[in-house]
Amino acid sequence: MSLPFIFCQRPEAHQTFQHSLPWNSYVTGLSKPPYEIADFSKIEGVPCPCGTARRAFTDVEDFPGTVHVTEISMNAQTHYHKRLTETYFFLECDDDAKMQLNDEIVSVRPGMSIIIRPGTLHRAIGKMKVLIMVLPKFDPEDEYLV
Repeated sequence: MSLPFIFCQRPEAHQTFQHSLPWNSYVTGLSKPPYEIADFSKIEGVPCPCGTARRAFTDVEDFPGTVHVTEISMNAQTHYHKRLTETYFFLECDDDAKMQLNDEIVSVRPGMSIIIRPGTLHRAIGKMKVLIMVLPKFDPEDEYLV
């Protein structure tokens, strides 16, 4: 939100000036909006080893990651990443939903979260909807199917 007029004291000039830029441009030195909004209902889903992913903030240069909402219809393909860390937050799950993490099978339910570090073989088992935080930004070249 842009504040219409803020009076600021500039210490180097000892003058008061008036501006209509977003307040954060003076705090951070940035001339862009102070926030980004993603509406996942308007982001086109793309196929992935887990099902269908809607990926947000892929083109936001000053945000180090991406945020995905992924719908897994049944069993995902086992895969791993060499560079990416994924944090899954389970939004919706069938009662028998699980995650395979290397050789372990872990039961999951809505409200749980799992950090999956680089090199970890993983796949979702069962129907679920997950929010995935990916750091650094998602790179399809860093997705290795097993």
